Amino acid sequence: MDFAALMSKEIAKTKPPSKKDDTTPEPSKKKYVRRGDLETERITAYNEEQARLQREREERMTEKRKFEDEEATRRQERDDKKRRLAEESRKKREDDEAAQERDRRKRLGLPELPPAGENDDAEADAGGEDIADEELVEKLRQLEEPVRLFGESHRGRLRRYRRIVQRSLTPQVKMTDGPIPTTLEPVEEKDMKISTTLPKDTEGRKYLFRQLASYFNMVLAEWESALVRRDVSVKQSLQGRQAYNAMVQSRENMKPLFRKFEKVDVDNRVLEHVVEIVHNAQLRRYVDANDAYLRLSIGKAAWPIGVTMVGIHERSAREKLHQSDQQAHILSDEMTRKYLQSIKRCLSFAQTRWPPDDQLQIMG
Repeated sequence: MDFAALMSKEIAKTKPPSKKDDTTPEPSKKKYVRRGDLETERITAYNEEQARLQREREERMTEKRKFEDEEATRRQERDDKKRRLAEESRKKREDDEAAQERDRRKRLGLPELPPAGENDDAEADAGGEDIADEELVEKLRQLEEPVRLFGESHRGRLRRYRRIVQRSLTPQVKMTDGPIPTTLEPVEEKDMKISTTLPKDTEGRKYLFRQLASYFNMVLAEWESALVRRDVSVKQSLQGRQAYNAMVQSRENMKPLFRKFEKVDVDNRVLEHVVEIVHNAQLRRYVDANDAYLRLSIGKAAWPIGVTMVGIHERSAREKLHQSDQQAHILSDEMTRKYLQSIKRCLSFAQTRWPPDDQLQIMG
């Protein structure tokens, strides 16, 4: 290589590139920028930012609507569950009320109510012809009943009118006004005296139960009247309040016995002792009545006291200590124990209200 070529090559390296060779100029290489281009770039970036924000808002609204729909679905499920539980509770309450009403009507001797079926409206309408609305309103007013209940239709008003008419035609069982209301017709005081022999026929037993109910109502009425006639200081004292509570408790506990009288359903083993107690009380032999009460409550069963098992072998007479036929009736169930205890309290009051001629017949 000669010197001239070498120098030419070095000089070419030091020369700046020609403008003709710069065929692809970049925007950053521009010396000047138009304001319109800057404004266009700014508007484009703003529009893109607004579009992005709008997309985010739409996504949030979509999520919110989805959450609200799910919450509404859950709320609807909760409401349906509450409504279903309320309906089941209402149905159970109506069944319990219907059962209590059937028991009450059976106890009072009333006819049973017809069962409510699915076609209640058809059965109700089959009882008679339809009545015009104006005539139905007038009949309800004559019966002093509400003309229209809340949400009641014409058919419901017609069924209510027919129920009222049917109830008025049904004979009502008369209840006595004694301390314990009962359907048994009371007897006169001169006819309350009973004998110790139990009647065998049904009519005789019914009359016996009327006598017993009348006697116990008379004793309870005299007991309550005696407590009312006391001084105010005696009534407000502790002993006075306890005496009144004992009378109220005895009156409440004897109601099951009266229900048994009404249904003519009293065990003969209990009835014969009750008859003996009342018979002796009417004769003012209160000690004998108390003895009958003790035989009824405690019984004649042998009560084991002390050592009942000697050795390892079972004795032959041991089973006689727990014979079932000599078990005390007062220990059989709670209801029986309560009304027998109430009979004993009535007996204690009777000897103070009607004292015996023989002082030996006063209970201790």
